[in-house]
Amino acid sequence: MYEYTNFYINGKWVRPEAEQTLEVINPATAQPMGMISLGSKADVDKAVAAAKAAFTTWSQTSREERIGYLEAIIAGYQSRLEDLATAISQEMGAPMWLAKAAQAPAALGHFMQALEVLKTYEFDEVRGAHRLHKEPIGVCALITPWNWPINQIACKVAPALATGCTMVLKPSEVAPIDAMIFAEIVDAAGLPAGVFNLVNGDGAGVGSALTSHPDVDMVSFTGSTRAGVAIAKAAADTVKRVAQELGGKSANIILDDADFESAVAGGVKGCFMNSGQSCNAPTRMLVPAARLAEATAIAKAAAETIVAGMPDAEGTTIGPVASEVQYNKIQGLIQTGIDEGAELVIGGPGKPEGLEAGYFVKPTIFSNVNNQMTIAREEIFGPVLSILPYQDEDDAVAIANDTPYGLSGYVSGSQEHALKIAARLRTGNVHINGAEIDFSCPFGGFKQSGNGREWGREGFEEYLEVKTVFGSQSA
Repeated sequence: MYEYTNFYINGKWVRPEAEQTLEVINPATAQPMGMISLGSKADVDKAVAAAKAAFTTWSQTSREERIGYLEAIIAGYQSRLEDLATAISQEMGAPMWLAKAAQAPAALGHFMQALEVLKTYEFDEVRGAHRLHKEPIGVCALITPWNWPINQIACKVAPALATGCTMVLKPSEVAPIDAMIFAEIVDAAGLPAGVFNLVNGDGAGVGSALTSHPDVDMVSFTGSTRAGVAIAKAAADTVKRVAQELGGKSANIILDDADFESAVAGGVKGCFMNSGQSCNAPTRMLVPAARLAEATAIAKAAAETIVAGMPDAEGTTIGPVASEVQYNKIQGLIQTGIDEGAELVIGGPGKPEGLEAGYFVKPTIFSNVNNQMTIAREEIFGPVLSILPYQDEDDAVAIANDTPYGLSGYVSGSQEHALKIAARLRTGNVHINGAEIDFSCPFGGFKQSGNGREWGREGFEEYLEVKTVFGSQSA
C-alpha cells in the first residue's frame, strides 16, 4: 500500500492546506493500492509562487548546469526503474512485461532526448544587424493523463527543465504513484528549490486553478478533447500559451498490395496494446470491400491470441482498463455498436471468464462498420477494433479523414504506394508498414487532436519564447 499524502513544493514535502484524501484503486482487483491527498487552489498558489520565484535564477543557469541536472535525474531514474514499473502496473493495470519494457523506460528515452537536444541547441541567432534570443517561457503548468503516466510526465518535464522553465505538475489522480516516485528522483538529484513542484488533485480542484492562474505562462495538457476545450477556455483570460495532445480515432488503411495477413494481424495487436488505452491506437481498420471477409477472419484469429489477464500473470497480453468509469464507458459503446448493427466478430459486453473482480474488457472486434456509427466516431479507449470496408483509395482517404481527430494514421502497402496515401491523410503522424515511433521526431495532432508538438527538437521549442534585439550587431 503506497501512501503519498504530501505535495512536493519549493524543494520540500509539505502537507496540503486542507486535508482531503483519495484512495488509488488497482484496476485488476478493484481494491485500494495507494492513498494520496487532493489539493486545492491554496496549494496551487503556493506551488506557483515557488515556481515563479525560482524562475528568476533557474532561467539564467548555463547549458552546462542544466545538463548536469538532467544527467543526475537520468541516473536516479535508472536506479528506480523497477519501482516505477511496479507502481504503474498496479495503479493503471499495465501487464508487468509492458510496464518494464515500455511504460517505465519510455520516460528515460524522453530525458535522454532532451539532454541530446540541449547539448547542441542554438539559443541565439544573428540575423543581419539583429540578434534573436530563444528564452524559457516561464512557469509551466503540466497536466498529465493515466494511460501512459510517466511517459507523459517526462515528455513535458524534460524539455521544460532543459530550456530553463520552472513548473507545477498535476498528474492524473487515477495513476499518481509513479509521479510521486519521480518527485523523489528529482529531489535526490538536487534540483534547486521551486524549479519542480507537484500538487496532486482533480481537474476541478487543481487543474482549473492551474490553468487560470495569472502567474502561469504556459499550460501543457494531455488528455481528452473535452477537457482540452475547457482548459483552453480557462487559459484564454490570461493569454497563456496552451499546448495540447488530445484524443484520436486513428485510421489504419490496409492497401490491396499489402502483406495482408501481417498487416491485419499487426493492426489488431496495435489496437489492443495497453488495453487499447493509447490516443494514437489504430482503432479503425480500413480494408478493401472485396476482401472484408478475409480481413475479418485474419483479425478474429489474431484477437484469439490476445489474453486478458492479471498484470503479473505469465502469458497475459492485456490487463484491465484503468478505472470503473472507463470500464463502464467502454461497455456502453460496445453495446451501442451492437445496437447500431455492426457485426460483432469476437468479444462483446461483459468481462472475460474468470476475471470478474477487476475492470477487464473482452478483446472485441466489430466488422462491416460504417463511418457514421458511434463506434467509428467516438474514442473508445479500450480494446475495441472497428473494421470498415472501402470501395477504392479515394474512398479510403475520405473515410480516414472524416473525423474530428487527426493524431495518427497507419498505411500498409508497397512503400511508394503507402507514401502516396500517407501524404493525403490529415494527421500529425503516419506510420508506414508498422513503423515504430521515434522520440527524436515530433508527436502531435491536427484538428481536435490538439495543437503544438511534443518530443524531440520541436517539443523542446514549445517551451521557448523568441526575443528580437534590433540593432544589436555592429554594422
